[in-house]
Amino acid sequence: MLLQRAGWNVGRDRVQKIWRREGLRVPEKQKPRGRLWLNDGSCVRLRPEHENHVWSYDFVSGRTHDGRTLRVRTLIDEYTRKCLALRVARRLNSYDLIETLADVMLIHGVPGHIRSDNGPEFVAEKLRKWLSAVGAKTMYIEPGSPWENGYCESFNGKFKDECLNGEIFYSLKEAQVVIEQWRMYYNEVRPHSSLGYRPPAPKAILPTQQGHGDVENAARFPHPHTPDGDCGQISNEALH
Repeated sequence: MLLQRAGWNVGRDRVQKIWRREGLRVPEKQKPRGRLWLNDGSCVRLRPEHENHVWSYDFVSGRTHDGRTLRVRTLIDEYTRKCLALRVARRLNSYDLIETLADVMLIHGVPGHIRSDNGPEFVAEKLRKWLSAVGAKTMYIEPGSPWENGYCESFNGKFKDECLNGEIFYSLKEAQVVIEQWRMYYNEVRPHSSLGYRPPAPKAILPTQQGHGDVENAARFPHPHTPDGDCGQISNEALH
């Protein structure tokens, strides 16, 4: 899809042929499997129906060049597939999790449910009380059943393959910058098959104005739309 957007008239077969010729790994087709585990926290039992209906989070581990551990907390909206946060640190606990959730909720609002496994950071009493106070319900999957958190596990696999396993981080700061850049790429550019090969949150492009000031002012002060659909003009007094 990215090649087609760039103007190349190629299909999947041609791309996979090039992959094989260059010795790259071609994704294998997996046989669909039915699951019998339908607990209250399962993504099969409660499927996301709208934005902010169900969020899910998890931890992913990595290392810097000196061998020290990196921990990355992933947080996604299951309906839009948008990655809401990638928190990178040497160590992360329930207090860091509360801080991350609070920052994201200030921007996106409070979700109806939050899905996770039964890790100690996720079941901490402090976190559960805080989530209850803000109005978000917790949903814990069955222990040892990561497929019940399928949306987040799928994202974690993409994150590892496309970013974490392909980068050498020489410091914690470098890891934070590079991973945040990948998060923006994932949200705004990378096509997602379940969304019709569109990114979860494509970047909005403001139209430039012709004959009404420079581009900077056009972006900062867009003209309001009049009832008949035409763009009205803003006076100098309104700009000041």
